Amino acid sequence: MNMTELPRLVLKSGHERRLRAGSPWVFANEVQMTDEVKALPPGSLVKLALPAGRLYGVAQVNPHSLIVARLLTRNHETAIDTGFFERRIGRALALRTALVDPRFCRLVHGEGDFLPGLTVDRFGDVVVVQPNTAGMDRSLDDVLSALERLLAPQGIVVRLDSHGRQLEGLASLPPRIEGTVDVPLAVDEAGVTFLADPIGGQKTGWFFDQRPNRDLVAKLAPGRRVLDLFSYAGGFALRAAAAGALHVHAIDRAAPALDLLRASAAQNGLAGKVEISKGDVLESLGKLTAAKARFDVVIADPPPYAPAKKDVPVALKGYRKLARAAAGVVAQDGFLAIASCSHHVDHDALLQATFAGLREAGRGARLLATGGAGPDHPIHPALPETRYLTFFLFALD
Repeated sequence: MNMTELPRLVLKSGHERRLRAGSPWVFANEVQMTDEVKALPPGSLVKLALPAGRLYGVAQVNPHSLIVARLLTRNHETAIDTGFFERRIGRALALRTALVDPRFCRLVHGEGDFLPGLTVDRFGDVVVVQPNTAGMDRSLDDVLSALERLLAPQGIVVRLDSHGRQLEGLASLPPRIEGTVDVPLAVDEAGVTFLADPIGGQKTGWFFDQRPNRDLVAKLAPGRRVLDLFSYAGGFALRAAAAGALHVHAIDRAAPALDLLRASAAQNGLAGKVEISKGDVLESLGKLTAAKARFDVVIADPPPYAPAKKDVPVALKGYRKLARAAAGVVAQDGFLAIASCSHHVDHDALLQATFAGLREAGRGARLLATGGAGPDHPIHPALPETRYLTFFLFALD
């Protein structure tokens, strides 16, 4: 690749403030959208230039997206090839090796690892890759080659169905599989083996981000009755059961996820401790309340309530309603954990909404802990969007 021949994308005068402040994103209204820029193939490389003409770095461009460019490096002479991705992913791997189990983790977390639009999860000898932008879609062969060099995985699953791809004008496609991938895959966490489906499951098949919050809930589980709402494949449920819960009840509406939970429970010798129910969570809570069922620890980890900014008001009402309904089945002096994975819903707004729901349920509450995603999901300080997960643990009176 001849880096000197890359086209330039020049910022408008007075529109470089965000970039200078550290943001890796450049929006369409911040650049000079010349005919040359408009004609660039989505995902191609450009050299970013400040209004006065000084080169700022190399970016991937998509002239059809609101985010028209995503910065890869400040060094405008760096070749963006397999070696570039090998160095970046190698750096991400070293970080995970120091902080978490590197065999089972979010290996690449997009902008948080200076690889905008790329997600890689590792399941032992299998890696799951999501190229969520036109740039990463165009660089996919280099990304896969880098992963082969670093990890020599037995198999690779490329998920091509994310919401982010739609925003980039990319087609939603069936998964691409290379090598050998035997589904379900095993995930080891704190001595518990979970089963995950990286081909047909949500996202990449597992939610590594909740690991530290599962650790926290597991500390409360011994000798207590636990209710796991929106349980998916049983992350919170099985960690609680393995930690010594008296009984665990898991509820989700997705039958395939519950099948995985059931198989995982049996594999870990926990089937007798875990009750599994398929159904709508709010309807199920209504039935449990009517039956005067009570649990010492309740976890509610719903899917995103606000996929877009315009959804925030409705989402906050949803979290308030969920907190009120869940509080109705928490025993006296019990605990309630509520999570939000919508980056549009900020910490304070979520706290106000959930606390309002608890008050409506007639419960006093103390906030014991606030959590987020684990360290294998690094946050980019200039992008609030990368801080998407909020987790609250309340003690209820």
